[in-house]
Amino acid sequence: MTAEATSPQGLDLAALQRYFEVHVPDTAGPLRAELLHGGRSNLTYLVTDGHSRWVVRRPPLGVLTPSAHDMGREYRIVAALQGTGVPVARAVALCEDPGALGAPFCVVSHVAGTVLRTHEDLHALPQADIDRCATALVEVLARLHAVPYEEVGLTGFGRPEGYLTRQVRRWRDQWSRVATRELPDLDTLHQRLAAEVPAESGAAVVHGDYRIDNAILDPADPGTVRALVDWEMATLGDPLADLAMTLVYRDPAFDPVLGGSAASTSDRLPSPRDLAEQYARASGRDLERLAFYLGLGYFKIAVIAEGIHARHQAGMTVGHGFETVGDAVPLLAAAGLRALAEGNPSS
Repeated sequence: MTAEATSPQGLDLAALQRYFEVHVPDTAGPLRAELLHGGRSNLTYLVTDGHSRWVVRRPPLGVLTPSAHDMGREYRIVAALQGTGVPVARAVALCEDPGALGAPFCVVSHVAGTVLRTHEDLHALPQADIDRCATALVEVLARLHAVPYEEVGLTGFGRPEGYLTRQVRRWRDQWSRVATRELPDLDTLHQRLAAEVPAESGAAVVHGDYRIDNAILDPADPGTVRALVDWEMATLGDPLADLAMTLVYRDPAFDPVLGGSAASTSDRLPSPRDLAEQYARASGRDLERLAFYLGLGYFKIAVIAEGIHARHQAGMTVGHGFETVGDAVPLLAAAGLRALAEGNPSS
């Protein structure tokens, strides 16, 4: 069977073979590849030569929000975090020349383990293991936010000063690019956020998309995180914005974005309030202004969901489960307004 015949959608396996033979010294034979997941974020492929296994990531087809899919940024953060105590895959190669594969891409080592994507995945575990997993994820997040980013070569990776103001502006700009409809709640949420931007709580490496299914767990011990993945949104910014995204992902309003029954929304996980308290203890950070960060988190995810919905309508998604994503957008916008009004994560 030829490489061309086995190429999954979005990946030219013959071109990848040529690149690997020059740039990946461990390559020992013909490559095979399969799509792991795609369309909602960067396309992710498992690639093997029968001896070694790698993960290749490239931007989604028909990108409407290109700044969210920067391969160089994703690769740089993974490379910088080697040896910091934050679990990540081994950085292997970065190709920023779109001529090689039709789009920029990066290569990291494959990390074997368990990924909990759905309620069914999560609920197969005993409650004690679920609790240990949640605690580990909070502790890893606090550890990430404690990384001395200047010392690991990430000075200039982002601009922490003014981060929150830029985030509000950026996601409003993204909305103008991807919106398929008018949504008054989204407009009101933006106006409220723009009027209430606080001073940053601090500066740290932020993942930008921190949730349970972006972690690879030890199959024998769900309380051990083997690797964090999907670093495409990472930057230097306010760590409480990262925390807030994690808390927002606990809301069932997020379910339609992943086709329903997202693991992060399970009521078997600790409540958003409990997770916030765990983070406060692990990090020592003050969460007094958390309401703003929650509102920003809902705003951001609503815009991301609308972008996925727009790509699906344009026929530019790869995989299944996109029919429901657009349903989440008004729910998330309304939840953002409630978060600003209520001031605390729900119990």
